[in-house]
Amino acid sequence: MVKSPMIVYGKQVCLHVLTRHEGKVRRVYLAKKGLLDRDLYARYRDRIVPIDNRRAQQLSRGGNHQGILLEIDEYEPADFESLKQGEFLVVLDGLTDAGNIGAIVRTAYALGVDGIVATGVNRLSFPALARTSSGALFEMPVAIRFNILDVLNECAQVGFIRYGATMEGAPVESKHFARKRLLVLGSEDKGLGKKTRERLDEAISITMRRPFDSLNVSAAAAIIIHRMSYATE
Repeated sequence: MVKSPMIVYGKQVCLHVLTRHEGKVRRVYLAKKGLLDRDLYARYRDRIVPIDNRRAQQLSRGGNHQGILLEIDEYEPADFESLKQGEFLVVLDGLTDAGNIGAIVRTAYALGVDGIVATGVNRLSFPALARTSSGALFEMPVAIRFNILDVLNECAQVGFIRYGATMEGAPVESKHFARKRLLVLGSEDKGLGKKTRERLDEAISITMRRPFDSLNVSAAAAIIIHRMSYATE
């Protein structure tokens, strides 16, 4: 089956893809000179298409393209069944903001998470996530399953202990976690749904040193994922 293309733009993500995922690249659109070093320019010479800024703005739909855009193979979501073979998963409960999800993808990849499952959504904007994750999306398996309760039940059946981030949970900084573990993160406005909380094995939270109600979900994710990456039983 022929894969559909997608456009990603911005210097950081484009250089990441060009350096590490040559097989995905169909065309390199350049609106500025000097963005590629000699080796990259030689490697992609036959796929480089010079364009003017007007065309670059059209391709990026008005985004900050920084003079470089790529036409690449469409991102293929991961198979949830394969993710269940890992030891550390992150499940997103209704998150939709590409900035937050992209930051979580970046953190998850850097700290050793085996996969991410986005629930409560039918689709994600993978070009946006490629940018906001600085290219980590192409290293991190991301699956989409609409029903989070099914996800939590299936993961429990294969031995995952299910931890969820809530305001009322046990302090994460004092906990040790099961080797096969799963972290559930809710949206900033709604948090975890009631039925989701009922499926958790344990709720965890971040202790605040000063009076403040909560952290941005991607900042909270970074703190909890770091702890869960190293404090295992």
